Amino acid sequence: DDLRQAMRQGDKVTSSVIRLTMAAIKNSEIARQAELDDRGILGVIAKQVRQCQESIDAFKQGNRQDLVAKEEAELAILKAYLPKQMTRQEIVTAASKIIDEVGAQGPGDMGKVMTRLMAQLKGRADGREVNAVVTELLGR
Repeated sequence: DDLRQAMRQGDKVTSSVIRLTMAAIKNSEIARQAELDDRGILGVIAKQVRQCQESIDAFKQGNRQDLVAKEEAELAILKAYLPKQMTRQEIVTAASKIIDEVGAQGPGDMGKVMTRLMAQLKGRADGREVNAVVTELLGR
């Protein structure tokens, strides 16, 4: 519906982003040989958001403000399809709960914690932020 509306309004950026997202979802389904559920779709969109942010960083380093503006416009469209992002405190709370459940003692248990935590927070929190929180909590 959003694609149809963007096309009617002549919004080329939005229609392009939606088409690329739909193609990424379809490619992911083909690779997995199964239809994606909502969590899987959110994962694909989150991956695109991450790529967009990396592009913005690279273009800023290359002093290409025209491309930065384009990527930021695409990023805003993609973020509209993700659920509200969790705050750092919410991530700390969720990570603490998983650490207690798993019985993690130190940095060596990070893999167990991250696997369960990322499955729970997929699409609602940036992986780098989650990793930083878990590293901080397990390092104590």
